[in-house]
Amino acid sequence: MATAKFKTISPYVKIDERQQDESDWKYVNYLRSLAFVEEDDNKDESGNSKSKIVVLALFGLGRAGTIHLNNLLANREVKIKYIIDGDAARCESVKNRLNLASEVRFLQPAEADLLYNDEEVNAVIVATPTYTHEEYITRSLEAGKAVFTEKPVSESTEAVDRVYKLAAKLNKPLFCAFNRRFDPGFSDVRAKIRNGQLGQVQQIKLTSRDSPLPSVAYLKISGGIFHDCMVHDIDLMTYILGEYPVQVFTVANAMIPEVAELNDHDNVVSTFKFAYGLSTLFIT
Repeated sequence: MATAKFKTISPYVKIDERQQDESDWKYVNYLRSLAFVEEDDNKDESGNSKSKIVVLALFGLGRAGTIHLNNLLANREVKIKYIIDGDAARCESVKNRLNLASEVRFLQPAEADLLYNDEEVNAVIVATPTYTHEEYITRSLEAGKAVFTEKPVSESTEAVDRVYKLAAKLNKPLFCAFNRRFDPGFSDVRAKIRNGQLGQVQQIKLTSRDSPLPSVAYLKISGGIFHDCMVHDIDLMTYILGEYPVQVFTVANAMIPEVAELNDHDNVVSTFKFAYGLSTLFIT
């Protein structure tokens, strides 16, 4: 056999007990959640494990909001105290379907002061249309809550600057939900690039498709393909590389009439150039 000469010793040599590789991220997270893998910030001054329930309020029961809701319900370290959504019928449906009547108080947006003034609430998740984000983020930070917001943070860079400066001033976390950063595949690529395993990166190609096709009603409040869709690619690129481009060239069009009527685009090709010569191609 031509490859027999490459045979090495068994990988189990000198391994006497059961253990998992660090790449088995699901199992590592499972152990961490059971406190079998201890984190320094999960111990008190005496070195004992500490456990604290995070009390949350959730703004929005749309597509992103319901995904967050189901994830939160599966997390025993979280208690959902309030859900805020302007659609009373949707609130009633979620409350009954998930048996939340005795656990969660459902509020209309005009009643949000109840949660802002509730000192038991530690944090909020903002999963409403983008144009509402700044108000909910600002009010929550001013009320002393940590904030997890869906992207984009806002429709204007000025508003983004305002809320992050406010968070820094109040010393409260403001986290934007760029979920691809936490995908193990992307995290692994970033780690290998940062530690030099892949050498000097010369080119990156990213292709994205937004499936299933979003409704026209959603597109009207989405903020457009650059803010709502391509922002993921831009964030992933800069997160992996750790720098921003110096030149950008973009061509976009709308092949779907309903998208064209909204003055939006359904096809985008962009090239990003970086200072040391690397180029990135996006097809969205």
